[in-house]
Amino acid sequence: MIWYPYEQMKTMKQPYKVINAEGVYIYTEDNKLIDSVSSWWSVIHGYRNPKITQAIKDQADKFSHVMLGGLTHDPVQKLTEKLKNFLPGDLDYCFYSDSGSVAVEVALKMALQYYVNKGDLKRIKIMGLTHAYHGDTFKTMEAGDDEDYHFVLKAYGENKNVIHIDTEIPALEEAFEKYHDELNCFIVEPLLQGAGGMRMYDISFLQRARELCDKYGVLLIFDEVATGFGRTGNRFVADLVLPDIIVLGKALTGGHIGHAATVANKKVFEGFYSDSADHALMHGPTFMGNALACSAALASIELFEEGHYMDKIAHIAAHIKEKMEGFTADGIVDVRMMGGCICIEVEDSKMLKGYQEFAYKRGVFARPFLNYLYAMVPYIINDDELDKILDCMKAWFEEKRG
Repeated sequence: MIWYPYEQMKTMKQPYKVINAEGVYIYTEDNKLIDSVSSWWSVIHGYRNPKITQAIKDQADKFSHVMLGGLTHDPVQKLTEKLKNFLPGDLDYCFYSDSGSVAVEVALKMALQYYVNKGDLKRIKIMGLTHAYHGDTFKTMEAGDDEDYHFVLKAYGENKNVIHIDTEIPALEEAFEKYHDELNCFIVEPLLQGAGGMRMYDISFLQRARELCDKYGVLLIFDEVATGFGRTGNRFVADLVLPDIIVLGKALTGGHIGHAATVANKKVFEGFYSDSADHALMHGPTFMGNALACSAALASIELFEEGHYMDKIAHIAAHIKEKMEGFTADGIVDVRMMGGCICIEVEDSKMLKGYQEFAYKRGVFARPFLNYLYAMVPYIINDDELDKILDCMKAWFEEKRG
């Protein structure tokens, strides 16, 4: 039996079986669907992109994978050089893994060991955001703040080494004043909090966070697994405020194969660069730097650059705003828009029960969760396809009102 994610297996409905996918479309046995959520926000170039597919095939003809322990290869070297030039500042030191959650684990491990290597054993606390989501592995669940996903941690009792704050500057300043000499890092999903409810906040909060991290010697981590590669309307939020560590995943390979990167600046890297073996980062996922994944990622980044994707994203954002600004209906709490993301928050999750089937009949694949109906579309989507998604969202509320 397949054990599906985020589902009660006893009561779950039968999932739709996909037989093909291309561009923005998923083909099931009986329908053609526009994917409004880009397969958990990753398939930015659409499905079966020919450039990425060919890159994977070409590499598979040579070899699919070799371990990075004692070995290296062209795809990982080329991707690392590309990321060094593509990312802002001195975010130059790339550690690879096979999922965003693991990549965040690596970032948190880096932050703690950075201070241990310096002989500072007091900095054992992590600060994050209320409603944060950083993944489903155990340390990322602790850093996150989403009871709907992570109630299992209650078995361990209160974690006194993780602090969560609201995205308000007074709360930020108060927390740094109180905990600054115990913090090793402040980790955030910058500007857009994904699985915690598509919550959006202002850049001024991150600017102040950078100032306070500098003042008190705390590492700033941006989890851009979901926000990177244009989702907020910025290439990376790190282009606006520079973190010490950035975590990439999802769209890194255009959603064609799993891969992630934890990229540190020179200061962090030099905290491990030593004659002492004890100062090494003792971490090594089997499939880190996988040759197929690195080839896909390199092709994906080239597509992003050559295809002028920031212009595409700006057009999508403007179209969503034109179509959805001012929309309201009974039970809607808020309509939020940012870059390639729109979210309708409702008062009661029961209001969204049945939406997935409603959308399916109208040729749209959607996956609302909790109180949130949202879309994070592929960047190659055209206006008619985008309208079909937005009209479907509107129709759900209009039919209920009617």
